[in-house]
Amino acid sequence: MEQKILNCCGGYGELDGWLSESGCRRVMLVCDDSIKFMDGFREHLDQLKKDGLYVVPFSGFQPNPLYENVVDGIRVFRENGCDSILAVGGGSALDVAKCVKLFSNMEGSGEDGSFLKQQPDPGRIPFTAMPTTAGTGSEATRYSVIYYDGAKQSITSDAIIPDAVIMDPSVLRTLPPYQKKATMMDAFCHALESYWSVNSNAESMEYSSRALGMILENMDGYLDNTDQGNEGMMTAAHIAGKAINITQTTAGHAMCYKITSLFGVAHGHAAILCDRVLFPWMIRNTDRCTDPRGEEYLKDVFGRMAASMGVGTPEEAADKVRQIFDRLELEVPAATEEQFEILKNSVNPVRLRNHPITLDIGTIDTLYHEILDEDR
Repeated sequence: MEQKILNCCGGYGELDGWLSESGCRRVMLVCDDSIKFMDGFREHLDQLKKDGLYVVPFSGFQPNPLYENVVDGIRVFRENGCDSILAVGGGSALDVAKCVKLFSNMEGSGEDGSFLKQQPDPGRIPFTAMPTTAGTGSEATRYSVIYYDGAKQSITSDAIIPDAVIMDPSVLRTLPPYQKKATMMDAFCHALESYWSVNSNAESMEYSSRALGMILENMDGYLDNTDQGNEGMMTAAHIAGKAINITQTTAGHAMCYKITSLFGVAHGHAAILCDRVLFPWMIRNTDRCTDPRGEEYLKDVFGRMAASMGVGTPEEAADKVRQIFDRLELEVPAATEEQFEILKNSVNPVRLRNHPITLDIGTIDTLYHEILDEDR
C-alpha cells in the first residue's frame, strides 16, 4: 500500500478523514515531550476525544529506547484494547511505535527478550506517524532501533512503515537551534550516504538528489525559522528517509554511533562529523572501490552528487559539505587515545558492507583521528 501523506499545516481535517477511513476507534498515542509544545494538535486531539475517539497516551521511553520500553508499550496497548497507533515525535517515539506494532500480536509478555526471538506478526493495525523534527526520516522507513541488554537491535520489516504520515512543519518552530542543526544534518547525511551506497538504484538516487537539493535550498530559511524553510526541510528529510529505506546507510552512520554515546552529541551531529571526512577520503580512494558496478561508476556517482549540490566537481561537493559543517559551528569533541581505541573497534561490519570503498581497521582508526581533530 502506498503511504498516505496528510498535509496538516493549516489544520488537521485530513487526519480526521484518515482515522475514520481506517476504522480507528481506540488509538494508542506514542509521544515524546514535543507534544507539550503542540497546542493546536493537542486541542484538535481533545476535540476528537469529545467526538468519541478513545486515546491512550504512552510516553514511557527514553532516547535510544530500550526493549523494555517497548514491552511496557505493548502491555498498555493490550490492556486498553487499542486498535491503532499514532506516533508523534522524533526518531525514538517512532522506533517504539514501530516495535509495538510489530510485536503486539506475538505470544507472551515479552520477558527475557522473547519478542526478539519470534517471527513477526504485525496483523492489521493502522499506523500513523507525525514527525516533529526534520531529520530521521523514520516515518518513511522500514527500520527501527532499540537496545536490549546494552546491545543495539536493528529491527527491519516492511510492515512497520507507517500507513500515513502527518506533515505539519509548524511543529519545527519551537525546536532549539542545536536540535534543528543536528536533525538537518541527519537528513543531509542520509541523502549523501544513500547516494553512494552499494544498494543504490535509479529510484533511490532520484530521492537522494531531490533531498540534497531541497536541503541546500531551504537551509537558510529553516535556520531562520521561516514557514517556507521549515516546510521545505521537513519534506527534504522525508524524501531522504525514502532514499535510505531503499539503500540503508553506510560507513558514516556505522562510525557515528559510538561518537554519540561516548561524547553525548546528537546523532545527526555525529553523522556529519564522520561524513565531512569520509567524503573527501572516498574521492581520493576510488581505486579501493568494492561496488560491483566498478570504480568508474562510483566516480560518476560522485559527479552526479556534485551536480545535485550545485557545484562542478566532487572535490567542490566535499568542500561544500565541510563549509556547511563549519557554518553550523558544531563542536568537534576531543578524544583520548583510549577513546580512539574504543571507537575503532566499535564499527558494525554489517553496515560497512553497504559502503562502496574498503575500510579496514587501520583506515577506520586514521579516519577517526581526522574526524575528531578540531584543528582539521
